[in-house]
Amino acid sequence: MLPVKKTVVEICAGAGGQALGLELAGFQAVAAVEIDPSACATLRLNRPDLRVIEGDVRSFDGREFSGVDLLAGGVPCPPFSIAGKQLGKHDERDLFPEALRLVKEIQPRAVMLENVKGFASEKFKEYRDSVLEQLRALGYVPTFQVIQASDLGVPQLRPRFILVALRADDFSHFRWDFVKEEPKSVGRALVDLMKANGWKGAQAWAKRAHTIAPTLVGGSKKHGGPDLGPTRAKRQWAELGVDGMGVANDAPAHDFPDDAMPRLTVRMAARIQGFPDYWKFSGKKTAAYRQVGNAFPPPVARFVASRIMEAFEGSAKNTSPYTQPEPSQMMLLEGSAQKKLPYAQKKRIKAAHS
Repeated sequence: MLPVKKTVVEICAGAGGQALGLELAGFQAVAAVEIDPSACATLRLNRPDLRVIEGDVRSFDGREFSGVDLLAGGVPCPPFSIAGKQLGKHDERDLFPEALRLVKEIQPRAVMLENVKGFASEKFKEYRDSVLEQLRALGYVPTFQVIQASDLGVPQLRPRFILVALRADDFSHFRWDFVKEEPKSVGRALVDLMKANGWKGAQAWAKRAHTIAPTLVGGSKKHGGPDLGPTRAKRQWAELGVDGMGVANDAPAHDFPDDAMPRLTVRMAARIQGFPDYWKFSGKKTAAYRQVGNAFPPPVARFVASRIMEAFEGSAKNTSPYTQPEPSQMMLLEGSAQKKLPYAQKKRIKAAHS
């Protein structure tokens, strides 16, 4: 008899970056709440059986899902982003109060919330401490960490604030530590996509794009067409040989000048974000790119969710560090790569995916 999967309700689900990571860590989603129609369409496109609740989380009643194992969500970042006005709790987009309301209604076994690293700053200490204290009052032991996505193999500079809250008995088995992984450069991560239409300059471009990417920026609906962020970010992309003024429909054609700067496609941006190539995005280019740019990298979500799962299982110390050989593709260990693993780790991988 197969073990019953741990359940999760996700709020502010977006295009499924966190949902995919949670799924790969072993969680089964019972509902995903998202306000953006294009993102909801993406979730339905990739997971037709998922119950997608399209609407404002402020109107979502969590009592129907009382007792699920995990409440997870990427609450809106603008109230705490250095790129914005940093209004915090005075910003109408702040949904931490709604997340806390849902924790009270659902009473999950664990909570996982993510945001920009700005929420960990001194500026928001009072507000952050208030959130932590409210979680303690609800019977949880909270902890938070800023994790750099590139440390988990994502080819992008993307620090994220992640809050985890668990019951005391589970918390005693929770740990943040992991072995850092060297990420691929932008060139290595994207060269196959860049040469898909026969561009002869792809290999030379890949050598130029020899570092990881700056943080992808999804932008807001008030912003114009898709581009790769503010002026500083565009300069960083230019150093990698990428034109950040827009997003392309297709990879460079065979006659694209060898020394010209190509633009990223939505699929390329998705790979930079850590999405597997099989994950599809609904909507036109602008809507699709915004979904990608605003996403929580799946490998980071998978890592944190795996740590929560380990805490549930009472594993005080996992003898094998969390590793993800190809996080941008979310590949399972196969063939020769598995031959290098200790026998015990092979058995765990086989059991987890059997």
